[in-house]
Amino acid sequence: MLAIQNLEVVYEDVILVLKGISIQVPDGAIVALLGANGAGKTTVLRAITGLLDIHRGEITKGTITLDGVPIHGLDAPGTVATGISQVMEGRRVFKEFSVDENLRIGGHAGDRSRVNDNLDRIYGLFPRLAERRKQVAGYLSGGEQQMLAFGRALMAEPRYLLLDEPSLGLAPLIVQQIRDLIVQINEQGTSILLVEQNANMALSIASHGYVMETGKIVMDEAAATLREDDDVKEFYLGLREEGSASFRDVKHYKRRKRWLS
Repeated sequence: MLAIQNLEVVYEDVILVLKGISIQVPDGAIVALLGANGAGKTTVLRAITGLLDIHRGEITKGTITLDGVPIHGLDAPGTVATGISQVMEGRRVFKEFSVDENLRIGGHAGDRSRVNDNLDRIYGLFPRLAERRKQVAGYLSGGEQQMLAFGRALMAEPRYLLLDEPSLGLAPLIVQQIRDLIVQINEQGTSILLVEQNANMALSIASHGYVMETGKIVMDEAAATLREDDDVKEFYLGLREEGSASFRDVKHYKRRKRWLS
């Protein structure tokens, strides 16, 4: 199990971004981490993957463990070696390199003797990439680049895959394809922590979900429970019961204030 316990993160020695959050991602699960821009979701991923120092961030309290072993002191390569890979927001492919070269770069983070076997697996999972394996990545569509980012991360054969806004900027049809790919990857044995603003997509495939507000976990429930919660429906799913009031409604305001206290 990947577990975060009572984690605090400070940027530039003064800005407290994470305020004692706790999250668990069991083996074999898809767990959704939801929240608006600025809630701290990406910082959670940076803390797990050893990328905080690049952004002048530091863990000041709490632990991150994998199967009970602390990993919060590892750098990014060390984290990959434990079996954790991340697909960053914005895809971040090497646009001047071919599809094949991008994937082989991802393979260097794992067992290099298995690069060719893993390439075959990735091309089987993403036939679209197989058709474009010699094409320069910068000329791929947004959806194809997202598939490439997924494939590159999977080349290291991770136990845990961290996804940062995988549906961002994609057309609805492509979002559905990405959703189905996440399910397929999970069914093949990879546990997933899914950071998403598209709460409807995330909660439709997750078993559990967390909602973040200003660096805190304000909801921690089964995904099915979150999908039926009135506030989640209104603030994150874009749904509202007929006759319900707006965000400024006193009842909702008081409940939201209680979340943040």
